[in-house]
Amino acid sequence: MDFRRLVELTANLHCFSPGMLAAGEKLDQLRVQLSRWAGNNRLVRIHTGWYTLAKPYRTVHIDMQVIACTIKQGSYISLQSALAYHGMIPEHVPETTCVTTGRPTVIETPFGRIRYRHIKRDGFFGYHQVEGGVQLSFVAVPEKALLDLLYLTPGSESVPFLRELRLQQTERFDIETMRSMASRLEAPRLTRSTELLQEISA
Repeated sequence: MDFRRLVELTANLHCFSPGMLAAGEKLDQLRVQLSRWAGNNRLVRIHTGWYTLAKPYRTVHIDMQVIACTIKQGSYISLQSALAYHGMIPEHVPETTCVTTGRPTVIETPFGRIRYRHIKRDGFFGYHQVEGGVQLSFVAVPEKALLDLLYLTPGSESVPFLRELRLQQTERFDIETMRSMASRLEAPRLTRSTELLQEISA
């Protein structure tokens, strides 16, 4: 594959791997080519086996949510990252946080850190698809993003913890939806936290 052909195939992608380009190509040779192009700054290496075109060749604005969901299939944006996306917390979030049924891990990329948190398989729900051009991301709805945060944070079922989040637009939380989701997660402390949220939002 020559570089012009690579640009034609990937200019509108946030990230790509050799396997995504392997049709009609020898995979080992393609890996070597991509590594060389990264070495001469035509590509940016995002993570092991994952690249994006360098800025002069790329036609999309990098979206960390898309990258996070593409690198690890079976993950969705949640916790503070999803709350910030929905405008439910005021702070800038310094890393992109996902939940996955796979192993937890942290990936450092040239564009920012991605953190994957493990959740049980029964808890993998409550997200929707977000268009990112050719590639997609998946983002938790506000209620599930907050429940995931509470579920994965020990000692979170307290008024001080909820106040510390500085939640805004709390009227957008559907309490009945949260109760239903908390019941589905089979975690009584989430039900208690939902009631506390209703109290402080009143």
